[in-house]
Amino acid sequence: MKQYSFIIAVFLLAACGKQEDKKTETVVLGEETVVPVKLEKVTQTVRSESIVASGLVASSGEAKLSFKIGGIIQKIYVTEGQKVHKGQVLASLNMTEIDAQVSQAKYSVEKAERDFKRVESMYKDTAATLEQMQNVTTGFDVAKQNLQIAQFNRSYAQITSPIDGAVIRKTANEGEFTGPGTSIFFLTSNRQSDWVVRVGVSDKDWARLKVGNKATVVLDAYPTETFMGTVTKSAPAADPMNKLYEIEVRINPNGKRFASGLFAKVEIKPAENRSYVMVPIEAIIEGNGQDAFVYVLDESRKKVKRLPIQIGFVDGDKVLVTNGLDGITEVVTSGNAFLTESSTVIIK
Repeated sequence: MKQYSFIIAVFLLAACGKQEDKKTETVVLGEETVVPVKLEKVTQTVRSESIVASGLVASSGEAKLSFKIGGIIQKIYVTEGQKVHKGQVLASLNMTEIDAQVSQAKYSVEKAERDFKRVESMYKDTAATLEQMQNVTTGFDVAKQNLQIAQFNRSYAQITSPIDGAVIRKTANEGEFTGPGTSIFFLTSNRQSDWVVRVGVSDKDWARLKVGNKATVVLDAYPTETFMGTVTKSAPAADPMNKLYEIEVRINPNGKRFASGLFAKVEIKPAENRSYVMVPIEAIIEGNGQDAFVYVLDESRKKVKRLPIQIGFVDGDKVLVTNGLDGITEVVTSGNAFLTESSTVIIK
């Protein structure tokens, strides 16, 4: 099945309209003008329509790295574009203030321990109350926890790579102050199996897709190549900004060199079929993108009604309609260029 855009359908309709101008004539009966029309049956069909969307190539192994605590950046060990390995140190903070905080926490623990031992001895001799004993015990525990926090923060005063990959972006330089959680590096994995395209689809298309559906991907960087892909993730909720559901398609590079940000066009083949109403292309009037109109007979079968419809896609000389023709069995295919909703018709 070859699909065509609805723009092509409009040109086809224009050509049909020119031929119809020559063949269709209105008939005058008494004082009333009657338009001869031809009807054709509306049929049903079941198709597995491909879903087409576009997005950018990215790595599923992306990482945005930052320091856990704020401070002055002492050293940056890598540059943009440089390859890195898992566990490699990428940057470190000036340790003067951080080491001082650790030392301060250690002194607090030592003092709290001395207080604890003194009050404990006094408590045994009934020279200290239970409340005093409880207070120094709590103070000792808090001091030890503060030391653990300071030591933990010290261990995260440097950034290490969590993946084997490359530095795509570096947002800070040595000597700058950075806050906790501020992104310093953006890394992507360098494994060939990690390249994906993320695209947004409507709720109706999302419902038809499942993890494992096959896809084909065409990149602007390689316009003559077609890459095979597989749906690996389907978002459980819509993006609050554009109301679309994100679908992740993993691509097989097939030996080609990929980079983050390459523009991709994706065609996904759902396993689920969909039911369509099918009408001849001659029945369509005033097509504009996916919106169009058809004429149908009213109850008297002497007048017509103009119905809005939604186009799914064009298949040869047939148009597959997704919405607007519920309960309709026939549409006007000849004479519709001369019709208005006040027209009287006669069936040829």
